[in-house]
Amino acid sequence: MSLTSPSTPELVYLQGQPVVQLRAPDGARATVLLQGGQVISWSPAGGSERLYLSERAVFEDGKAVRGGVPVIFPQFEQRGPLPRHGFARTKRWKLLRADTGRDDAIAVLGLTDDEATRSLWPHAFAVELTVAVGGNRLDLELEVEHRGAQGAAPFSFMAALHTYLRVREVEEARLKGLQGVRYQDSTRQGAEAVESSGALAITDEIDRIYFGATRALLLDEPHRALGIEAQQFPDVVVWNPWDRKCAALPDMPPLGFRQMLCVEAALIGEPVVLQPGEQWWGRQSLVAG
Repeated sequence: MSLTSPSTPELVYLQGQPVVQLRAPDGARATVLLQGGQVISWSPAGGSERLYLSERAVFEDGKAVRGGVPVIFPQFEQRGPLPRHGFARTKRWKLLRADTGRDDAIAVLGLTDDEATRSLWPHAFAVELTVAVGGNRLDLELEVEHRGAQGAAPFSFMAALHTYLRVREVEEARLKGLQGVRYQDSTRQGAEAVESSGALAITDEIDRIYFGATRALLLDEPHRALGIEAQQFPDVVVWNPWDRKCAALPDMPPLGFRQMLCVEAALIGEPVVLQPGEQWWGRQSLVAG
């Protein structure tokens, strides 16, 4: 990114929580919540909102926000001893920098270990989330560093960018690019299968982890589409709670499932192991069409 006149957008407040609002010179916009280090809004230049944020989302310290792009770290779901989906999505992150460049706007947020995290997960770490918005793109990059002293124990982790995509009507959307990929189906007690459809339709509850889904994906809707690309996130989670589970979620409107589909860049099947001083990064890019 070529900086012209770097600026630091001021923090503003939404529902009592600090957010940084990014606006690229071409009008592309994103809103990033410090609680959870979470992107909660993205509109490409000249376009409409492409992320789903529940109108009943709870904005409170220590609670996950329903919608946008929650950061899952260092554990996915209940695949380990930590709280569900780890602790990153319920911690207050720090805004490290925010700049407006010639073509985009960028924010970098950080999270490091503290007494509370070490009581759950006894490791020194730093996580950074870089958010870049401009044109028809939203780029999210997650970096993890083992900050333990030489000789400290290695740690392993899972991660995901739990992206809630806004759709006009979920039954009209088709997700392309997963054909031939092995998946685990949480709605069938973890049964495994291979995706046979070249254009996945959502007509009921879906909760699947696709392993080794390395191709670019396309979320196709009538009159618009969204490209989904990932690097170093080898897995993809596809989730929609459908009517009964949605109605049971206190932070979702009963029919909210019709306007969202989670397509998550994920690292689940083979957790990464870092030695002291080592780093890992993964990226997800959304391209509106």
